Amino acid sequence: MHLAKNGLKFEEQKSIRVVYMGVDLGDFRADLVVESLVIVELKAVADLEKAHERQLLNYLRATNVEVGLLLNFGPTAQIKRLLFDNERKPDQSQAAAAR
Repeated sequence: MHLAKNGLKFEEQKSIRVVYMGVDLGDFRADLVVESLVIVELKAVADLEKAHERQLLNYLRATNVEVGLLLNFGPTAQIKRLLFDNERKPDQSQAAAAR
């Protein structure tokens, strides 16, 4: 895979525990998680729908990952980047100061 050839660490079919308002909804599987920084969801549909975006946003909410890519390999290639500011992510300024 090109990710590994370029020295990137990734996990396929990464299990993500989803809890909503204190209710455990179970494990969901992200197609790819790259460098523990980006969740990538792969689709092969005629057109991306809001439900696909909501799925990826739910994965971002359930993790400390803030960036998601939605890639559609349907009749027309589509790419969407979604961001979710996550308070669980470590403060980068504090991490830099600790170095």
